[in-house]
Amino acid sequence: MPIHDIRAIDLFTKAVELGSIRRAAAVQGVSAQAASKALAMLEQRLGVRLLHRTTRSIALTFEGQQFLEGAQPALAALERAIDGVRTAKDEIAGPLRIVAPRYAFGRLLWPLVDEFCRLHPKIEPHLKLDDRIGEWVHDRADIGFRIGSAPEDGVAARRLSSMQLIVCAAPAYIATYGAPDSIEQLTSHRCSVLRHSATGRVLPWLLKKDGEVLSVDLPPSLSTNDAGLEIDAVLSGHVIGLLSSLSVAPLIRSGQLVPLLTEHIADHMGMYVYYGSRAAQPSRVRSFIDLAVERLGQSSEYVLDARELAMAQAKGCRKTRRGSRRR
Repeated sequence: MPIHDIRAIDLFTKAVELGSIRRAAAVQGVSAQAASKALAMLEQRLGVRLLHRTTRSIALTFEGQQFLEGAQPALAALERAIDGVRTAKDEIAGPLRIVAPRYAFGRLLWPLVDEFCRLHPKIEPHLKLDDRIGEWVHDRADIGFRIGSAPEDGVAARRLSSMQLIVCAAPAYIATYGAPDSIEQLTSHRCSVLRHSATGRVLPWLLKKDGEVLSVDLPPSLSTNDAGLEIDAVLSGHVIGLLSSLSVAPLIRSGQLVPLLTEHIADHMGMYVYYGSRAAQPSRVRSFIDLAVERLGQSSEYVLDARELAMAQAKGCRKTRRGSRRR
């Protein structure tokens, strides 16, 4: 039904209630002339006369009485639906659809969702982790996260922080195999590589040299399509890996992993949160975005500065060399 018909029906019921087209027009914020014209057009589209009109009063026709009895419950139901949507929009409750890449983000997302659910117990999170870049509409997402470049046009996006790609090894690996001193030495080490989840293609290591990002293909001693499994393999001391700071910053700070070749860390990629128009967002979506920005936006928890990296590399390699000499 066209919106102008709904407005005309609402005007009709209000005129009957108030006993005057002029009073109904004032309540609706339109002129009496516009109200009379709208009612006349409604009668024309229905093919019946709804009101007997005089200059001082109105009265329902038989058809008008029938129409009023059918229209009032429908308008009341519509008003309830509108009120329900407005209430739901303001309440932090209901389904929250989130899409994010499995790579480098799985371990970050749950603590964020967990905190949000504890703050708002009526939230129903629906999480989709997929390394393939999907379509916003097809995914029916309220909020998305992305690693790499900014999302496509048609959605709003906010860059949260940079993502560092750090060559990492466990102390056990360094004690057994040593540590590479240059990019060229990587080919003689046991390296892990990621395979793209959708295509199975081996992803090169991205390293920075002289201000440019190099794409380095390495013979894999281990390959996997799961970033979490790759981290476990590096932690075990079997291989070294190019890992995301979003996942391994805490492991480097605790000494479980040692950063290597820190002068070649690539940080050209970013972490983004994206969403539809902020003007029409339900409170649950707006509040989750605010929490994501507060927890992840430019957070030093997931980014290591140059001094911290250099100290962690020197400490990890020095400690490992001492342990090797004792044996």
